[in-house]
Amino acid sequence: MRIELARAHLFSAIEGGSIFWSNEIISRDAIEIRDRIIAGKYGELNSAVKIAVRLKQSSGEEVLAEIAKAGAFLLTPEDVDWPVSLNDLAAPPIALLIKGQREYLPNLINSISIVGTRNPTPYGRRIAEDFGAGVADHEWAVVSGGAIGIDAAAHNGCLVGEGVTVAILGGGFNKNYPAAHEKLFAEISESGLLISEVMPDVPAIPHRFLTRNRLIAALSKATIVVEAAFRSGSLRTARDAAEIFRPVMAVPGPINSPTSEGCHRLIAERVAELVSSVSEVMELVKPISIK
Repeated sequence: MRIELARAHLFSAIEGGSIFWSNEIISRDAIEIRDRIIAGKYGELNSAVKIAVRLKQSSGEEVLAEIAKAGAFLLTPEDVDWPVSLNDLAAPPIALLIKGQREYLPNLINSISIVGTRNPTPYGRRIAEDFGAGVADHEWAVVSGGAIGIDAAAHNGCLVGEGVTVAILGGGFNKNYPAAHEKLFAEISESGLLISEVMPDVPAIPHRFLTRNRLIAALSKATIVVEAAFRSGSLRTARDAAEIFRPVMAVPGPINSPTSEGCHRLIAERVAELVSSVSEVMELVKPISIK
């Protein structure tokens, strides 16, 4: 329990994605790092000074109470159902907030991330829905970011296929970003999982989506990019996946479509395999699945 309280306390005070603080906690432990920060053992390190101020404003017990009030629970690396795939990251999460069905966490061992543009064509939306439903038919989970566009289509396709879908959000559970997805998030929490790396009242701002993308890449066995512009956050997710040796796939589109430029770029640069069906996806990932 002391470890959980220390993790919760640090989680509330340290922004996710910090390689330095992740390594500190891994090399020592959460209790020691929290106590060292509060005691000023990191000297004039700017981030440590700011974190110490935040830590002194609350306690681990208060943080856990705030999380519970939001209808969520804290998941830490000490928990038996912690997704060990996250440990492949250069900056593994200190902890995660989870809302939904905890018993589905083991389903993530066989899961596929489906990501793409927030402004899809009808073609892209249909492909994402079909892929989401197809992955569900194979009894694999679908992971995405809960955003408008391809993300939502993939989640919805999986829900229609009565599968398990996971939305990794860029903000806190009390912020419902995007607000238009309040109903979708409620449906996901009833039959899947919502995951966040920030406290419930923390807003979704641009850099948190980039930080969040590494979690989408690491939680799943592979990442599929359905439609993406030449410069797109989805390409960052794909590259995050490639950096930790996860297969990356991309769906081709018309050569004159701006929303397919990112997919064609990944294929041309040999970052992604070209796929046009769920069966092709499964051929690439099933040999590395764990039965």
